Amino acid sequence: MPDVTRPYRRVGHKGADLIAPGNTAASFDAALAAGVDMIEFDVLPEDWRDPLGSRLLLAHDHGHDLSSVPTFEEGLDHLAGTTFAGVDLQVDLKLAGYEARVVEALRARDLIGRTLVSTMEKESLTLLRRLEPSLRLGWSVPRVRRDYTKSLLTRYPAYALLLYAKRVLPGQAADAITSGRVDAIMAHWLLVTAALVRAVRDAGGELYAWTVDDPKEIARLEALGVTGIISNDPRLFAPAPVS
Repeated sequence: MPDVTRPYRRVGHKGADLIAPGNTAASFDAALAAGVDMIEFDVLPEDWRDPLGSRLLLAHDHGHDLSSVPTFEEGLDHLAGTTFAGVDLQVDLKLAGYEARVVEALRARDLIGRTLVSTMEKESLTLLRRLEPSLRLGWSVPRVRRDYTKSLLTRYPAYALLLYAKRVLPGQAADAITSGRVDAIMAHWLLVTAALVRAVRDAGGELYAWTVDDPKEIARLEALGVTGIISNDPRLFAPAPVS
């Protein structure tokens, strides 16, 4: 659960992707050194056509060379050590079909209580809830594979979609939380509004904003009262208050 003595949870995206290559032990170590509360990392099957049989890798997509990236098990073994005992994990599933394998690996390392599994796939969330009711689940929105606001060709259609999503998301988020389907909403920072913060809070859930590398935007989200902020550079986060 979030530390209520801190204004927001500091989450390192892929570890600390702007400090060391993401989804690697070096990136996880850099995130820890920067004082994060949680480390986010991506998991996908090496062969998307064989999610049950192919290796699970720490990788965001299949658009890069996957021959030398760490396996999911190697990443968990590194994070399960005593060095990371005070840090929670956000395991982001990029596809459907390997949910049971992820749950089994977390159980084998006694990491269920420290982990929030997130995904854009609603069917995966339903299956994960059935497989391990105590596992915290996060619904990632919107359902996109890349940030379309960064391209001139797709920026304006993307903003139109975001405007619509901003209107409907608070109600959808509240329903997903109160029904018990999820515990948290993982929202692109452009979707985070005061209405969404209130809806998630009133429903008893958590709200995490991704992926934020601008200090001014971090300050805005903190002022809104989000549960956590996900950044490629956790050095941007304000130091935790001294207890």
